[in-house]
Amino acid sequence: MALDHDLIGIESPPHDRVWSAKDTMLYALGVGAGVEELAFTTEKRQRVLPTFAVLAAQAPAGRRLGDFDPALLVHAEQAFELHRELPAAGGVRTTSKVTGIYDKGSGALVTSEARAVDPESGELVITSRSAAFIRGEGSFGGERGPRDEWTPPDRAPDHKVTCPTRPEQALVYRLSGDFNPLHSDPEFAARAGFDRPILHGLCTYGVTGRALLHAVAGSDPGRFGAMSGRFTSPVFPGESLTVSIWVDGPAVLFRTAKDDGTVVIDRGRAMINPPRESVGGVR
Repeated sequence: MALDHDLIGIESPPHDRVWSAKDTMLYALGVGAGVEELAFTTEKRQRVLPTFAVLAAQAPAGRRLGDFDPALLVHAEQAFELHRELPAAGGVRTTSKVTGIYDKGSGALVTSEARAVDPESGELVITSRSAAFIRGEGSFGGERGPRDEWTPPDRAPDHKVTCPTRPEQALVYRLSGDFNPLHSDPEFAARAGFDRPILHGLCTYGVTGRALLHAVAGSDPGRFGAMSGRFTSPVFPGESLTVSIWVDGPAVLFRTAKDDGTVVIDRGRAMINPPRESVGGVR
């Protein structure tokens, strides 16, 4: 069975998602936060890492996309907009839809969008957009999809932040809900062409988001408006990641690479809001 193109534009049923303070602390640990980031890893005046928004907005798609070997699917792109800061414990109601299936020759690129709202007020909280590449599902004669023009500035980065990952990083991150065996089972990883399990793309994304938060948003999640990037190469648990960051007012460009220079997140963009006004001497 080929991919089901009739899914495009069909909105899923609403899905309620709730999370606890323990969930958001576990997520922070899963993307590498530790004793130097107690505002995210303990309950004392707890705040939430902005990239948790991607997990909060995840919802079942409804109908199946088609029959294919799941080992041939990789997360290709991820973006989100935060319309307000997330609470340590809370919930959203999410609907999602496939927005396009594009022919890349060697495979298909499937794009989707999820909108998460406050269950009581209906206020939009998160907009999440993603793309998955499925090897072997291309060459069906479809459009190749839109191009994203992205060029880093012709200058040195304004910030370079290096973040280590630990050998057990994927085993911690998977406890936030992504139990894909590609990240834990050596035999499954071998089927996908890897000699050992790889780190979740969204874990690499979360590590990158932490670097951006601290380097350009003053460690204030309330200033973090949006983030997007394209996954270009796998990361193995234990490898270090260096985020190169270029700042142009609220607009930020970034690129994440391994120690050998291999780029793992490319075409990165983020929007950082200005510091909030002080009221009575308190932010």
